[in-house]
Amino acid sequence: IGSRKSPFARNQHRQKKDTKQMFERIKEDMRTILERDPAALGPMQVIFSYPGLHALAFHRAAHWCWIQGWYGFARWLSHVGRFCTGIEIHPAARIGRRVFIDHGMGVVIGETAVVGDDCTIYHGVTLGGVSLGRGQKRHPTLGKGVVVGAGAKILGGFTVGDNARIGSNAVVVREVPENVTVVGVPARSTKETKKQREQLHSQFMAYGVVPGEDDPYIVKIRQLERQLQQQAQMIAQLQKLAGVDGDEKDEEKGAETK
Repeated sequence: IGSRKSPFARNQHRQKKDTKQMFERIKEDMRTILERDPAALGPMQVIFSYPGLHALAFHRAAHWCWIQGWYGFARWLSHVGRFCTGIEIHPAARIGRRVFIDHGMGVVIGETAVVGDDCTIYHGVTLGGVSLGRGQKRHPTLGKGVVVGAGAKILGGFTVGDNARIGSNAVVVREVPENVTVVGVPARSTKETKKQREQLHSQFMAYGVVPGEDDPYIVKIRQLERQLQQQAQMIAQLQKLAGVDGDEKDEEKGAETK
């Protein structure tokens, strides 16, 4: 009986464990930045110069307060983090391990958002909701290894699959399968072979850019241009066979109109 710990002692032990884990996560975040950003020259530079690291530290503390039921203090702490870093993360949002928020200014992560392990999020990204129902899943879930390019907006309570790539300034309003790159407004998948997906999506791609990929709309526009050129050539050949010069025909039509 005498060896049993009091509730106060157990609570104190748990708090020490949580604090230790929080600092271990911060160290892990620092290593992640050094791996993914060639501009990071050393640990001290990361500690003092990377707002993404600071924002995650603020969020981990605010999230812990939220779990304890200290909702007002958690929101205030989140607000302080936003003021200091320009990155707004709701204290109820769940952020995985080794997440890298690069540059970070203007990033907004909503209340019911979930960010998986090893994700990279660039500045100006919004993980937002489009419904107003309380208690609903209003914000997106990012799987593991997702890269979200600068200015992208992911809106709704759907899932973005593991290792997906969201191009810069894309607006995503529906679910994205794993190992797929989406671009544009609204976002649409690019044409990638299975081999390309296996090779490219297994490695980190800054800003979600896959080398050699074309916007599907650009591909369609180019096809239309080729068809128009072919039609123009066919019309010119028919005019030549008919002995009618294209310019003369246009002048005759203009004269008739007058």
